Amino acid sequence: MKNKITVETAINASLEKVWEYFTNSNHVEKWNYASPDWHCPKAENNLHVNGKFNYTMAAKDGSFSFDFWGTYTEIKKHHYINSVLGDNRQMEVSFIENGTLTQVVETFEAENENPIELQKQGWQAILDNFKNYTEHN
Repeated sequence: MKNKITVETAINASLEKVWEYFTNSNHVEKWNYASPDWHCPKAENNLHVNGKFNYTMAAKDGSFSFDFWGTYTEIKKHHYINSVLGDNRQMEVSFIENGTLTQVVETFEAENENPIELQKQGWQAILDNFKNYTEHN
């Protein structure tokens, strides 16, 4: 059984806005990176069961890039998105309305190349960028 990692944040925005900013490719390109020296130059998202997503993650200096992709397995609008990543790991994203805040919780199976703590830090940094982008736009 693979180790699971969970990252989460509470965003001062409506559930509808959080869902839109999380799933709309135009928004994804603006927040989907872990550090200022990276960016997401391309995001494609076909948000339905068996639809695919593909996000290009790239160093701004052009030294490295990779595609982060997967297939949606279950979607309940404004509640959750489940998917299988390109390397067959499971990922679940939940959206929970809590007063004026929307909590986003991502749980995913760890990969075997990097230490779990490093993976958690990277995913949390991306989620923190998402929170910052959503609250300030």
